[in-house]
Amino acid sequence: MNFTITRQNLHKGLAAVSASIPSKTTLPVLSNILFEASEDGVWMSGTDLDVAVRVKVLADVKTPGSLTAPGKKLQEITRELPDQPVEITTRGDQIELICGASQFKLNGLPADEFPTLAEVDFSEGISVTGKDLNALIHHTSFAVSTEESRPILNGVLWELRDGEMKMVATNGHRLARMSVKVEATGTTSADFIVPPAALTQVQRLFQDEDQLEVARSGNHLGFRADNTEIYTRLIEGSYPNYEQVIPKDNDKLAFIEKKALASAVRRMAVVASDQTHRIRMRFEPGRVHLSVLTPDLGEGHDEMEVGYEGEELEIGFNANYLLEVLRHIPSEEVKLAFRAPERAATIEPAGEDAADYLCLVMPLRLID
Repeated sequence: MNFTITRQNLHKGLAAVSASIPSKTTLPVLSNILFEASEDGVWMSGTDLDVAVRVKVLADVKTPGSLTAPGKKLQEITRELPDQPVEITTRGDQIELICGASQFKLNGLPADEFPTLAEVDFSEGISVTGKDLNALIHHTSFAVSTEESRPILNGVLWELRDGEMKMVATNGHRLARMSVKVEATGTTSADFIVPPAALTQVQRLFQDEDQLEVARSGNHLGFRADNTEIYTRLIEGSYPNYEQVIPKDNDKLAFIEKKALASAVRRMAVVASDQTHRIRMRFEPGRVHLSVLTPDLGEGHDEMEVGYEGEELEIGFNANYLLEVLRHIPSEEVKLAFRAPERAATIEPAGEDAADYLCLVMPLRLID
């Protein structure tokens, strides 16, 4: 294999692929990037066996071929190279880089030791915009569970219906659901449970203006646009019926300026318990009182104006969950809806053109 490539193209390709390389692995070849040079460019691939990233970069290929080489080391070297063309040659299982007066030789491994990437037939897939997909991922994936006891909740549920795309994530204590209208494609409905690691790569590598092709083959899902492809293993199983836990009868409504509320919650969180992060909120017409009492630390009180009509309500929340939700609400004002102190509260964007977005937070029991 022998090709010449600009330093920028080499660095861009390595940066895109290196993020999919596991930091620790018992399989040495997984620390490597697979190079496949053909007449029209060079494909670079990296994988941790669950998520694979593959990008094609322009290069002047003199001799086609393939080899795997240490990904992180190549990235570090390329970052420091001068802005000159880089010539890459392989001799046996060694890769050689020459850039100006700089020369490096790194030991690689044969290409046939690299895991075979999933084969996905994109002709059967659907087309989505990067903007819609990135919005759904950003506003929901933060809510996935990190506990290994319920692996199904370690993924994001992605529902495709004709004319609508929806994503849902929950850890049992908080939930985020968002849907966007899409052009009707006439495709049949589909549900996927996607690992957040794959969605992070999608967000990182695809821009809002990209038009993505998405297709499924067996237990794998593929994303591609231009010269970038991402493949992921799906999480198998049935996602819980999340609609059952979203309350439909929360009749006590509060409208609050988002930044002011987040600021007040952050202040209270300083004095909250490190175990429960519990803060207390007491709603009365026109005002909300925030308080926290941690016996071995101290206490805090705050209050702010709020659009609230109805009977007084006192409810407890994990401040961290509340702040996380507020950080992702795409509006200046939020609408909180309650039923009772022990029932789930919902938080939504407020306003005329508010997105179809809902977050749910389970309350904490208040102990006097």
